[in-house]
Amino acid sequence: MSTLSDAELLRNIAAGDEAALRQLYERHAGWLLLRLNRRCGSQDLVAGALQDTFVAVWQSAGRFRGEGEVAAWLWGISIRRLISALRGHPAADPLGDDVVGAAVPVVNSAEDELLRGVEYGDVGRALRTLPPELRATLQATVIDGLTTKEAAVLLGIPQGTVKSRLRVAKSRLRDQLMPGRTS
Repeated sequence: MSTLSDAELLRNIAAGDEAALRQLYERHAGWLLLRLNRRCGSQDLVAGALQDTFVAVWQSAGRFRGEGEVAAWLWGISIRRLISALRGHPAADPLGDDVVGAAVPVVNSAEDELLRGVEYGDVGRALRTLPPELRATLQATVIDGLTTKEAAVLLGIPQGTVKSRLRVAKSRLRDQLMPGRTS
């Protein structure tokens, strides 16, 4: 196995090196697959998201700025690919209606239900009232499951800023979703 760092592999991928892509895939596909499987009950959607992740890496490796961990960058791509797949999958109808002619029934995980609830329920409405920077921080840490360090890399802001924005976002959501609560 190569002793090149992930960042070096990305530079080689940007130059068209397929072997570098294969090495990056071998290093990261296992843990990405594990994390994606924890968020979705459909093996087909997870496999597609993983494949789409590495297609995106092949196409955009040159866009990696070299700030932070490559693993956090990969996770950001993969979770966005999975969420896009969940939104576009006809059997994962957010209203819960049966889809006529759906070839394969999808068993929704608790995380699938959460994603739909976040998008379409009270939480989704409350999230849409947050300023974009608070919403992005909350999505990266709570919904996507990134650590504050990973979210900082993904969002391009200091880790302390992630923590501050997360605290403010949670407080605003609590105020909206539980208006009569006492602090």
